Amino acid sequence: MADTSKAGIKRMAAMKAIREMGDLGEVLKPVRPEGVVETNTYDAAASGNKSGRGMGVYVLHTYAGYEKKVKDNIVKAVANRHLEDKIVEVMIPEQDVTEVRATGKKVVRKKVLPGYVLVRMDADDNDAWYVVRNTRGVTGFVGPGGKPVPLSDEEVERMMSQEHTIKAEFAVGDMVVAIDGAWKDAIGRVTRIDENKHTATIMMEMFGRETPVEIDFSDLKKYA
Repeated sequence: MADTSKAGIKRMAAMKAIREMGDLGEVLKPVRPEGVVETNTYDAAASGNKSGRGMGVYVLHTYAGYEKKVKDNIVKAVANRHLEDKIVEVMIPEQDVTEVRATGKKVVRKKVLPGYVLVRMDADDNDAWYVVRNTRGVTGFVGPGGKPVPLSDEEVERMMSQEHTIKAEFAVGDMVVAIDGAWKDAIGRVTRIDENKHTATIMMEMFGRETPVEIDFSDLKKYA
């Protein structure tokens, strides 16, 4: 039976976004309700949400900002319970992002999918299931009805090998100034931003009329 609950619809949307990997921004960010204490008591043996796929790379939902804590806690639990052959690897896909700010450029390390952790594990093993599903900060597996669905090797490689990207610290409608390149010192208004090409289209006054010019993010900064 299809899962038509709100949570089920969100999980399906998350998996679709992860598989497409078009926009690598925030797909979903589960927020932990203030003052709520987790009391996970999952019976792994009785659970009907196992994958039936065995060893593979599965996607975990976590509370926003809990990704590293979840990874560290799973790694510790694996060592304590000697589950190295059942939970092989815990991954947080990240990439370098150059942010173009008013003060200049800054390279920062950012998560590809905030709120998600990848785990290479046997999702049908009772002990492995119990450890992962009861880790503090984990809200569930990504899949229909919360049932784990493994990613393909190609999907994992694509997520773990994202290229260095450049993020603009200005938006459409902002005034910007070129700080380098052929248009250095020119001032104009942003009319379009292309995140894939890392360029912005700027309307500049040339020969008495406004003309659109495409400039790299790295050559622009917001005009104070």
